[in-house]
Amino acid sequence: MSAKDRWLLPEGIEEVLPDDAQWLESLRRKVLDLFATWGYEFVMPPMIEYLDALLTGTGKELDLQTFKVTDQLTGRLMGVRPDMTPQAARIDAHYLKRTVPVRLCYVGSVLHTRPTDLASSREPLQLGAELFGHAGPESEAEILCLMVTTLRFAGIERLHVDLGHSGVFRGLVAAAGLTEDQQEQLFDALQRKAQPAMTALLEKFGVEGKSKQMLMRLVELNGGSEALREAKRELEAAPHSVHQALDNLESVVAAVRRRMPELTLHFDLAELAGYSYYTGVVFSVFVPAYGCAVARGGRYDGIGKAFGRARPATGFSTDLRVLRKLSVDDEPVRTGILAPCDGEADLYSEISRLRELGERVVTSLPGTTTTPADMGCDRKLVCKAGAWVVVPEK
Repeated sequence: MSAKDRWLLPEGIEEVLPDDAQWLESLRRKVLDLFATWGYEFVMPPMIEYLDALLTGTGKELDLQTFKVTDQLTGRLMGVRPDMTPQAARIDAHYLKRTVPVRLCYVGSVLHTRPTDLASSREPLQLGAELFGHAGPESEAEILCLMVTTLRFAGIERLHVDLGHSGVFRGLVAAAGLTEDQQEQLFDALQRKAQPAMTALLEKFGVEGKSKQMLMRLVELNGGSEALREAKRELEAAPHSVHQALDNLESVVAAVRRRMPELTLHFDLAELAGYSYYTGVVFSVFVPAYGCAVARGGRYDGIGKAFGRARPATGFSTDLRVLRKLSVDDEPVRTGILAPCDGEADLYSEISRLRELGERVVTSLPGTTTTPADMGCDRKLVCKAGAWVVVPEK
């Protein structure tokens, strides 16, 4: 690498400069305080750990996203965390071991081997909340409402909330007798809403009649409340598990509307990102002019089984970096006081007093010519009649 290229960062990795860093840190603190008012306890999982623990119960999607290294102390394979949700599940199941519902939250960098989409970073600043130990629709409703509150808190407007249920597709492909590999191929086509590809695959797999018709209809079962009613009608011949999934989805929606009656909900039975991971209701939030979900969540029961306790679980996560890009909030206003550095003890006493009051005080350094504006200050500390006073910068 030439000297002029040494400043370059790997593709998908970005530095956060002062104004953005200030905004992100301010939001991080505010959101953690918000989570605390809802009863969520803050945890700090490790950045790197043994691979078999890190990826337990998560499926091959996270495996492919994980950077792997060899521990020089033990020779065992380690991974840099690509997602903090499994770590939170381990803390609940293995360390806390409570019998009551547990609410945990977290924020920190995760690392991906490749971007999840064209606009995303390979180092998201993941923020999330998880609720363990309760299987009722009230849990999904709480998590979904907390997710919406968090996005609004960050200044994200015009939210489009999509809901689905992994049990619908899972029940239909099981009834059609598809193998795991066939299910993956069909799921990929469904996510792209590629109807010709779905038709070709179903014909190739020998799926005919009602099963084929119902699977093809999933692409079109989206919209407002009418989409759920239409789904019950169009999937009438589906197995009982599919109807249980639709009933569960309705129960969650009813619980959300009791908490946030003003929130508009949309339904899409083909929107199943993380299908291999989620076991029930799934939800995503989209905003105009951004092609990917800004937050995702849903139910993922049983992940704690590998850690000794299979607990019901539901949660959501988002990327603070994405929220920064999409927020309508103004840039952070940098204010402060520029103080001289050449003075007696009374000067430094006044500087300390101002800092204890929460003021940002920057001292100018000998041999430099700086103005308050250069240092992001709107005032200066000057000596008048033997006393140090703060005056506005003209």
